[in-house]
Amino acid sequence: MNADELRIGIAGLGTVGAGLVKLLRANESIVAARAGRRVVVTAVAARDRTRDRGIDLGGVTWHDDALALARDPDVDVVVELIGGAEGIARELVTAALRAGRPVVTANKALIAVHGAELAELAELSGVPLMFEAAVAGGIPAIKAVREGLAADRLTRVGGILNGTCNYIMTAMRESGRPFADVLAEAQALGYAEADPSTDVDGIDAAHKLAILAGLAFGRPVAFSSVHVEGIRGIDALDLGFARALGYRIKLLGLARRREDGIEARVHPCLVPEKAPIAQVDGVFNAVVAEGAFVGRLMLEGRGAGEGPTATAVAADLIDIARGIAVPVWGRSADGLTQVEALPRTAFHEEYYLRLNVHDRPGVIADVTAVLRDHGVSLRSMLQHGRAGADDTSGEPSVPLVLVTHRTRESAMMEALARIAALPAVIGEPAMIRIEAG
Repeated sequence: MNADELRIGIAGLGTVGAGLVKLLRANESIVAARAGRRVVVTAVAARDRTRDRGIDLGGVTWHDDALALARDPDVDVVVELIGGAEGIARELVTAALRAGRPVVTANKALIAVHGAELAELAELSGVPLMFEAAVAGGIPAIKAVREGLAADRLTRVGGILNGTCNYIMTAMRESGRPFADVLAEAQALGYAEADPSTDVDGIDAAHKLAILAGLAFGRPVAFSSVHVEGIRGIDALDLGFARALGYRIKLLGLARRREDGIEARVHPCLVPEKAPIAQVDGVFNAVVAEGAFVGRLMLEGRGAGEGPTATAVAADLIDIARGIAVPVWGRSADGLTQVEALPRTAFHEEYYLRLNVHDRPGVIADVTAVLRDHGVSLRSMLQHGRAGADDTSGEPSVPLVLVTHRTRESAMMEALARIAALPAVIGEPAMIRIEAG
């Protein structure tokens, strides 16, 4: 590497790639002072040369083939901002590491799915693989968990890991509008993609959780074993009932260290409305960690966008310029293997259960009898007035909400199957887990 400057090649000139160029130029003197030398963009790779990105790329080498960045003699560090667990992004990172080039990436899917093998390759090549921007944008979550808390035994990590979902849930709660309407608004505002599946179905949050869990517990968690649920099934009615019970509904990623293994799951949760994480609204993210000595801490900020994510990428570049390198998962990759997360049948939680039932005598007794048969104890019950007539029978229907004491999820799954089959129950029951926050 050049002693006077760190030369970087950027693959992908979307929002984050263009933002990184802007940041490095606008804060050139600040970055140079903290890096100990200038950090300059010498090459880029992107598909469309004609697109106006608001940046001047004069004097910068343009490669149509991103893999050329791994071979370019004028590139010291490859910055991968293409995205995706497979394809050209994976090929580029692999090629760069094999060529002995340090890599900085914001690619959460790549690290979550292939992090173990890439860590081994980086160690064999003796170069760093950095990915601060892969989790929670501008929040320094990776450094906090992997380095700041390195001396503690962490028992829990997670939080609000997707700003799109958090915005949708916040807007639904505040306006009472249905999911589809708020999703359309989020897309119009640029908070949600045209195809929002990765966000609203929980996949994006699960990628980030898998990374955080691997850092917290010292070995990568197999992404395929993470239990994932999204927010499509959340009804405005549930948000209203949650408020009446003193809760807010958030999509949370949760990873816990247990004696019998590691839990890693993403799903909607009821959290007490006075809990700090319940106050994190809109597009903001929050990362929570707990340790035996440090106790509990929470970091909050913007989890995506041009500025926050580019700042996280630049922080990794500054570390590389200074010669600061940390093993990918905080420990040697020698013999590092993925661990399978526990199945959902092993979860133990309190549960919120909403049913739409015919307004008949004995319905509550039938429902509670099923719960009793499966060892599920009730903490409270809430019933509002009639919701109207069922379309098929014309019989009046009412929403019924039950809150359980802590119980096994396997018992809840079995009980729900029987409850859904009761003649008085209309449609599928809604079940949401309750977290202490």
